[in-house]
Amino acid sequence: MSQFDDKVALYAKELKDKAGVDADMDLLKKVAKGLGPSIYNKDAATVSCSDPDELARVKNNFLIKKLGMKDSDKLDAAIKEVCEQLGSSNRNKYRGMFYYLLTVKFGKESVYA
Repeated sequence: MSQFDDKVALYAKELKDKAGVDADMDLLKKVAKGLGPSIYNKDAATVSCSDPDELARVKNNFLIKKLGMKDSDKLDAAIKEVCEQLGSSNRNKYRGMFYYLLTVKFGKESVYA
């Protein structure tokens, strides 16, 4: 298995264990691939829900720029919901999982088609 496949398998396992989500593996792979080399960087690979700057980056760089969403309170609420879904005690909120859940939440799977 490649390092990329290992990461995707880890995300799928964590989604199942921490959020009770059976991931669509094809979509999960596409989301992870879209993150590029950041998934291998320890700091960039995770999302810190306690860092307002980090959450603003998720909103601006992913939801608005990548998924084409309009800025609204709905975006902030969805980010907060995903933080809660992955658990406040879970230190490993992997960006691939986080972005996957946001993509599904907003029904934006077509962005990765």
